[in-house]
Amino acid sequence: MANNRVVHFEIQADDIERAKKFYENTFGWQVPQMMKESEGGMMDYWGLVTGPDGTPGINGGLYKRGSDKLYTYDCTIMVDDVDKAMEDVKKNGGKIRVEKAEIPGVGFFAGCEDTEGNRFGLMQATEWKP
Repeated sequence: MANNRVVHFEIQADDIERAKKFYENTFGWQVPQMMKESEGGMMDYWGLVTGPDGTPGINGGLYKRGSDKLYTYDCTIMVDDVDKAMEDVKKNGGKIRVEKAEIPGVGFFAGCEDTEGNRFGLMQATEWKP
């Protein structure tokens, strides 16, 4: 069986500061800014550190909600080869909604949609070790 596990989730927010306060105060999560569009990043992006390393669970990310008004958590699946996984998504009736892009210091990401319209990400890690 391939090691295609969910390794990351994302939350979109209309108001980043309000969302940060909610998750910090409700669950005790840390919410550091990890990427800035103004500094060459793909977007403004904050991490969601849900617990200490070495404990069960995964960490996530937070970013400004786009015009699509998605109200859900968006999970990312770790794959060995993002190009092959993108082809498999298409071959099985899914769609690529965000073409492969490199996230420096992390790996290659692509955004997808399954046959039911559910969104998910693919990640081929280069330096990131979940």
